Amino acid sequence: MDLGKPTSGSELKIIIDSSLSYDQAVSSILDKDPTCPKAILESQSLIDVVYYSFDGREHQGQLVLDKRLENDVQKVFELLRKVRFPIKQVKPVSEYGWDDFRSMEDDNSSGFNYRLKTNKPEISLHGLGQAIDLNPLQNPYIEGKLVAPPEAIYDPFKPGTILADSEIVYLFKELGWEWGGDWIDRKDYQHFQKSIN
Repeated sequence: MDLGKPTSGSELKIIIDSSLSYDQAVSSILDKDPTCPKAILESQSLIDVVYYSFDGREHQGQLVLDKRLENDVQKVFELLRKVRFPIKQVKPVSEYGWDDFRSMEDDNSSGFNYRLKTNKPEISLHGLGQAIDLNPLQNPYIEGKLVAPPEAIYDPFKPGTILADSEIVYLFKELGWEWGGDWIDRKDYQHFQKSIN
């Protein structure tokens, strides 16, 4: 589906990558994991975001995140759009049956997913809607020999790769977020988080 928004008299329109309802995007987690606390679900917001994708065109997707972080996310996506930083797509993880690996393998940028941390028996900040992953194929999680998604390669020269001196890293940090690319024991280049509990 396209939004009717011609650009400079042309017929180009914003491409819709996701147009889910709140229940489809958020509450459907209960079908997979009925133990997800009601308070967590009630704290989530379904946010429409616009970005340039790798095809050079504007796309609209949806991000599920703790509603207290919505202003931060809008500022980040405004910057991404301004500098034309390519994002392949932004869809709630519900589009992948709440399977984080399927979402990453499709190079999907996402937020809320009620799940455990990688290799740790505790709820991830994604499980609270307080973390975002951007372009997983360009910005993998690397811990020892583990690379997720497995086919991802971190190449600073490729479009869509997040670097330590990227404007988006500076903006996230100004807004109080932490970047996984700064971690010492592992690298999670796709990951930004802001704990607000």
